[in-house]
Amino acid sequence: MTKAAAEAPRARRALGFVLAAVLAGAGPASASEPRCKGSENVEEFRYSWRLRGGIRLVAGLVIPTSGVGNLRNTYPAAGEHLIHSELRITAPGRKQGGFYAYESEMDAAGTRTLMTHHAYEWGKKSRSERTLFDYEKGLARIRKETPEEVWNRVKKLPDREEPFRDILTAIHHLRQNVHVIDKPLQTIIYSDGKEYPVVIRPGVRRTFMISGQGVPTRGLEIVDAPGGKKWPGGVKVWFSDDGRRIPVRIEIRQSIASLQLDLQSVEACRMHAAGGDAAGLQRFAAGR
Repeated sequence: MTKAAAEAPRARRALGFVLAAVLAGAGPASASEPRCKGSENVEEFRYSWRLRGGIRLVAGLVIPTSGVGNLRNTYPAAGEHLIHSELRITAPGRKQGGFYAYESEMDAAGTRTLMTHHAYEWGKKSRSERTLFDYEKGLARIRKETPEEVWNRVKKLPDREEPFRDILTAIHHLRQNVHVIDKPLQTIIYSDGKEYPVVIRPGVRRTFMISGQGVPTRGLEIVDAPGGKKWPGGVKVWFSDDGRRIPVRIEIRQSIASLQLDLQSVEACRMHAAGGDAAGLQRFAAGR
């Protein structure tokens, strides 16, 4: 077995992690000014992405290391009560094709996850895993599919009031509150069938060049919390420092890989109005 083949499973897992962690979501000119396309309750962010780190050289032999990403948020229309967020990345220039998709359904307040799903297909490998949360019965219903098997199981949720949140639900809520996060905040993230204690903390402010103009942003980090089950990764997001709080750059770190997404354009007929307050953020962290 070649070294590239031996590293392939780790590379796929690393890419899967960094993409799943990416999350939910500048400036002037065409890159960040919304272009009206589609329904008024939909936002669509388009990114370029690239894999970084030492594994890039090995991963390039078995999985893509760059491409395009599409993050789409659909907000409740009249009579509806769910927010749907989906990230899909592809590598159009790669002969084998393939994709990675991550999606979340959350309540209208964006505070708890009702469904989380991630799937990938690269070459001959594919996998899909979907979890439905039944809070009334205290159960998580998990379905996993690969070319070899379909696997279903029901998992009892822990006896606690705090709801489950995947990374898209967490990022969506933090987008609403980035302007009031001025100190570290601890909460729990659901990722790949497990829950992890994490710390949310303010990051650095940066100015990114988009279409030749500077775009001021506020940074935010999600990192592993000391003690308890260790989360094998980290997330950094820079939001535009305006009322839209668009995720301009997203960086996802893992022990053997790092993914960077950079905003290219926004397709929306109406930008979602970011809101939030300090009290709401504390309720989110406490699971209320």
